[in-house]
Amino acid sequence: MRVSILASSNNINSSGFSFDEVFDMMGGNARSISFNGNGSFSINGTGFGSSGGITKSETAGFNFVNEWDNEMELSADYFYGRNDTETRTRVERENILPDSRYFTNSTSSSNLINDSHRANLRYEVEFDTLTKLSVAPRFNANIGTSFRDRNEATLDENMNLQNTTSVDEMEALNSANFSNSMDFIKRFGSKGSYLQIDVNHSHSKQENENIYFSESVFVNAPENNMIQDQFIDQDENSNSFGVGASKRSVLAEQLFLDLNYDFSASESRNTRNVFDAVDGDYTNFNELLSNDFEVRSFKHTPNAGINYEGEVWRIDTEIGLLSTTLKTENFIDEVSFNNTYNNIFIDADVRYSIERSKSISLGYSTNADVPSVRQLQPVEDRTNPLNIVVGNPELEPTFNQRINFNFRNFDFATRSGFFGYMYANFTDNQVVATSNVEDFVRTTTYTNVDGVINGNLGGSYSKTFKKDARELRLRLRMNTAYNRNVGFINAVKYKSDQFSLSPRFQLTYAIDELFEINPAYTLNYNDITYNINSGRDQSYTNHTLSLETTTYWPKNVVFGNDISYNQYGNVAPGFDSTSLLWNMSLGYQFLKDQATLKVKVYDLLDQNVDTRRLVGDDYIQDVNNLVLQRYGMLSFTYKLSSFGAGEAPSRGGRRMRR
Repeated sequence: MRVSILASSNNINSSGFSFDEVFDMMGGNARSISFNGNGSFSINGTGFGSSGGITKSETAGFNFVNEWDNEMELSADYFYGRNDTETRTRVERENILPDSRYFTNSTSSSNLINDSHRANLRYEVEFDTLTKLSVAPRFNANIGTSFRDRNEATLDENMNLQNTTSVDEMEALNSANFSNSMDFIKRFGSKGSYLQIDVNHSHSKQENENIYFSESVFVNAPENNMIQDQFIDQDENSNSFGVGASKRSVLAEQLFLDLNYDFSASESRNTRNVFDAVDGDYTNFNELLSNDFEVRSFKHTPNAGINYEGEVWRIDTEIGLLSTTLKTENFIDEVSFNNTYNNIFIDADVRYSIERSKSISLGYSTNADVPSVRQLQPVEDRTNPLNIVVGNPELEPTFNQRINFNFRNFDFATRSGFFGYMYANFTDNQVVATSNVEDFVRTTTYTNVDGVINGNLGGSYSKTFKKDARELRLRLRMNTAYNRNVGFINAVKYKSDQFSLSPRFQLTYAIDELFEINPAYTLNYNDITYNINSGRDQSYTNHTLSLETTTYWPKNVVFGNDISYNQYGNVAPGFDSTSLLWNMSLGYQFLKDQATLKVKVYDLLDQNVDTRRLVGDDYIQDVNNLVLQRYGMLSFTYKLSSFGAGEAPSRGGRRMRR
């Protein structure tokens, strides 16, 4: 039996106990965890802090685990957390139309205070050596308040001001989610025959109450000037249920017949009530911007397969029917939609093990996905007055086909060898946005398109040389990606092709109990072309150079440095195109290694930036976010006790690092 009580409070963007509920105390950039032979643990990496705003976080909770002699196991935990997150963002965006372009510049800030509750339980029981049942319910709840503001300006192709919008919002957010999964398996003898039944259910509820104010001014058309002062009450309830049954029969030694049936159903209802202000009170119901919309989907997947599980060959095949039913209903306009889509279901994998450390595998599978409520509901969302969004209730499910190939030739004993991979996805009925821009106001809806393709090809090579206390590790990685997108720019259909190349080189040299050094270099090259408006084609390259060093001399002293240099190849003027981030720590262990005194400095040079270029189907956008910058920390840790060496998990690592 084990009982743990945990608590944390910080303002360095660390969300708390995200790595096995105990190890993530160093912030968002902590790299890895090392378990020591005496059951203690150490965090490897000086990166404590992360980008994406600044968060103050408090977390507290407990964990209980027990195992009984009658083969029952129970684990349960509960955690409470409070996050106070501040963000600030500056965006410069170039919007590209088939025959012209225009620009939008915006600044925004937000403050979100959120209280969260999370509880998990897992129960397992083995009735006998052949029968096992597990049950795992989960509960999550969030209660938050958000304050947001945004100022945006639109300029034409000649950089003349066309309109401005300012937005202020105060929103109360409440959400709760409960899910439960049950798994039962009954084995028949020792030859591989079994019956397995899986059941899962989830229910979620979200309530948003938003006091929304915006003012839009049109320079050349003052008659279009608009003020929105509204109270928006939005509720969304979702339920899902799934059950799967699998029966395996033995046909011959290592040859099996599998019969499977999977069923899933989901229901989601979104109610949005908008009230306009009248004499300071929100009493005027806005029927045009309100909705009451429900989506239901049902998926049936009966299938069967012949499977062979030999030492050299392993063949898994499942072939059947993939039947998807989609129903939508608009209760305000009394409009409904109901249709069923049938596709072939295939999930097949072939693996050939040439020898113990060398294998080749090939797979093919199909799947279907239902559009979201936001994409389906046919009501205007004017949260951004310059970008109006309305759904399309006649969207069809997306059908996806995936092919994957893997090759492995790796010796785990020497940590040397090669991994290679390839996969390609072919998608029909992909849900894409289609927009129309009129007087620099964008109206967006959704439609289905065919011919979307994306794939990856790459591999990695590792080689380790070790002699006595010295070790040299070489790691090379290469990834190439291709994406064929199909969409619409101002109602004109287009195709785009994006190719990226990302090689990485990393070297590690270490002498036990003395030092370790890790230099690395990563290049990211991107090339994007379009079949319309070729003037927007572009290519750019990003570079990242990093160096990690750790010394363990003098005895009981650990000195760590983590330096990374980034250069962004295609950033607009006024945005930082380079950054140099240097984190440093110095630790001292004493009192028989039970106590640790540590000094840490994050962003020693005070140069941390979050600058990104995003390339979309019809825009190029440069973004700069508020990030955590230089700070120092002094910490003292004393271990009151530790688990016995025989009970501790072992994941490598020689001692405390950084």
